Amino acid sequence: MSALSIAQVTPYPWEDAHEVNSYVRSLSGELAVRGHRVVVLAPSHAPGSIRETRRALKDGQVFPEAGAAPKVLSVGELLPVMPGRRGAIPSPPVDIARTIEDILTTAEFDIVHVHEPFAPSAGSVALRHSRALNVGTFHSPADRVISTQMARRFVELFFGRLDARTASFKSTADVLERVFPGSYEVIRPGAAVAERSPAAGDPVRIAYVEQEERAALRLFLRALRRLPADPPWEAEVFVPSGAAPVAASGARLKGRIKVLSAKEASEDEVLARAHVVVAASTGVVAAPGMLVRALGAGAVPVASRLAAYDEVLGDGAWGLMFEPGDVDVLTDQLARVVADDGLRARLRDAVPKKDLSWSRVADSHEAIYERLVARRHTPIRATQSSKPLIEVDLHMHTDHSYDCATPVDDLLAAARDRGLGAIAVTDHNEVSGAHEAARRAKAYGVKVIIGEEVKTAEQGEVIGLFIQTKIPKGLTLDETIRAIKSQGGLVYVPHPFDRLHSVPDYEHLLDHVEDIDVLEVFNPRIAIPAFNEEAQRFAAKYRIVGGAGSDSHVAQGLGSVRIRMHDFDGPEEFMQSLAEADIVGRPSALYYAGVQALKFLQTKAPSRRVRRAARNL
Repeated sequence: MSALSIAQVTPYPWEDAHEVNSYVRSLSGELAVRGHRVVVLAPSHAPGSIRETRRALKDGQVFPEAGAAPKVLSVGELLPVMPGRRGAIPSPPVDIARTIEDILTTAEFDIVHVHEPFAPSAGSVALRHSRALNVGTFHSPADRVISTQMARRFVELFFGRLDARTASFKSTADVLERVFPGSYEVIRPGAAVAERSPAAGDPVRIAYVEQEERAALRLFLRALRRLPADPPWEAEVFVPSGAAPVAASGARLKGRIKVLSAKEASEDEVLARAHVVVAASTGVVAAPGMLVRALGAGAVPVASRLAAYDEVLGDGAWGLMFEPGDVDVLTDQLARVVADDGLRARLRDAVPKKDLSWSRVADSHEAIYERLVARRHTPIRATQSSKPLIEVDLHMHTDHSYDCATPVDDLLAAARDRGLGAIAVTDHNEVSGAHEAARRAKAYGVKVIIGEEVKTAEQGEVIGLFIQTKIPKGLTLDETIRAIKSQGGLVYVPHPFDRLHSVPDYEHLLDHVEDIDVLEVFNPRIAIPAFNEEAQRFAAKYRIVGGAGSDSHVAQGLGSVRIRMHDFDGPEEFMQSLAEADIVGRPSALYYAGVQALKFLQTKAPSRRVRRAARNL
């Protein structure tokens, strides 16, 4: 595939030895080797790191050279995560949003790949400002996913901007599908693969790497106290903070167990020395990523029978299992694997090493990137039109709509008086008003595009432009689009992200990205400006031509937003002209309230005299 510009975003300070950072580092390295320009956006503990990023932005040096290693940009300085909050995503500092916004708007990325995009985090901030195609990867086990429920509505807002979702483990994907419905492609993490054979006579080294709840470590220590002294074994407990309940483990473990902090060793070093690695979680905090790395290091896992651990160990084919909390079975399994060199060798040899390859992980993500990029619209070639510039309003209604009282002649007169050269009449579920306007248009010197705003069965509204025949309401979005296309019309999606209107949801828009000709990126009747901004972002990343219309239900609102474009004949010329057009007009919230009030008076006022007076304002 062609080289892409990719931002990989992690919420964890880049200096921290976190499994998400390890994933981002390995994936980014593989993608860079393949010719992609990769930028890692990460918080940092380093004082002054943000100044280096600002300097790179000022000098226009955001991307690495072609073929170079990934470039790491600090997006903010963080304090270390407080002890006892293992796995917690650090809250972003004040300056992180401004820095990420500057990076994502200064540099043109094809893909923004966010990791653990739970809010608030660097990932959620990136989704807020991204105008690229967005991929989200969820690494956390189920317990951490469920912990986001307090901020569910906030989280869902940003998840709605994801164009593809992946999960590191099926167990995580299963929970996410229930909690945040969507399609999650499972891409298991890779691991560095080491080939080693322990020297004969060495004690069997058992390792515990603290990433689970503290009760799991206590269970591990209880099992060690019961483990026979022969054959000889020793244990290493890696606790990054150095604080662990080992001192009270009893004299029997004295001299056999060593506690290592982050100052004395790294997780990778501990795993590389281990013959056996224990994961004893009861399901509160699981660490499947650690088990993947243990398999790569050539250690044999002994793990509690959790869904995430079953998945990593091939349902017990590559390690030994025990029921969560069962110290007796854990002790028995440890005794078996310590005493039997052949069992350890068979379990090590059974692991399919190719499944641990980071190249496999990069292949899977590259395929997702390629699939998303292929869905972007091909830019319409610019043409030097000799036709004059006119101003156009692409969305309005007449009294042929059930919720509008504006006669066709009043609409045409208002269009002429406001200097509009063309309008699209788009009544709700009806084309008769547009046909009537087209028949009378010449007398008013205004061009009329015949359209219809069609209410689909359950997927919101869609407008057909340049059609002739009425399309019935109540069809599916797919059927409505096909009916528009069968008439040679253009598919125009109005107010696409306005939750106060009937709109297609994000998934349905994604399903029909290729079929959308024009996306309405500005509608003055939308009460919340963020909805228009969302439409602009969606149109930009899929390179869909943007449109705008007043959505006027009263003549006074006509032309409140307009498109300055070259005159046109037919849909093809219209699209060429619209692709180079400018949208002008930014009505205020006061304007919105005014036209909504006029619409109410003209259509709902109990007195006929009041309705008539409102139309004459």
